[in-house]
Amino acid sequence: MWAEPGSDPREALKPGKGEKAVLAEYLDRYRMTFELKCEGLTVGQLAARSVPPSTMSLLGMIRHLARVEHSWTRRVFEGQSELPRLYRTEEDPDLDFNQAVADDGVVAQAWDTWRDEVEHARSVYADLVLDAPIIVDAQEVEARDIVVHVIEEYARHVGHADLLRECIDGRTGQ
Repeated sequence: MWAEPGSDPREALKPGKGEKAVLAEYLDRYRMTFELKCEGLTVGQLAARSVPPSTMSLLGMIRHLARVEHSWTRRVFEGQSELPRLYRTEEDPDLDFNQAVADDGVVAQAWDTWRDEVEHARSVYADLVLDAPIIVDAQEVEARDIVVHVIEEYARHVGHADLLRECIDGRTGQ
């Protein structure tokens, strides 16, 4: 088990009432689960690649999820479309994974960036109107569609993280 009953930080999440609170709870639960999947690993274990030629690693996912939070929150919800993208360039659109190397500084920066982007996203979400129209790729969608997409992104990567963690040390669980 990842956390003993009574010590699982996800148990502290209050059940959401209403659509906005439920979506926020799901997103926070996935964020916490992702963090738990990475807990207690060394720099080398976090940077370990899955199966060649894939560049997927837990460290790459930390960086990727920071990029997801940054892009949807700052670039889309806040309309800062000219803001440079995190961990992505024209030359290397997969910089989040390709430069996820076993280095203390790279790991510390990845966690700091992810945590900063999550906190910023939470503050923006607090004032978000779910049915507000948002333009994405020249199409109008509701803000809720983007929130659900971010939840979906976390759900997918938590599944990847579970498999990567099992390969690293055999640990599986909630």
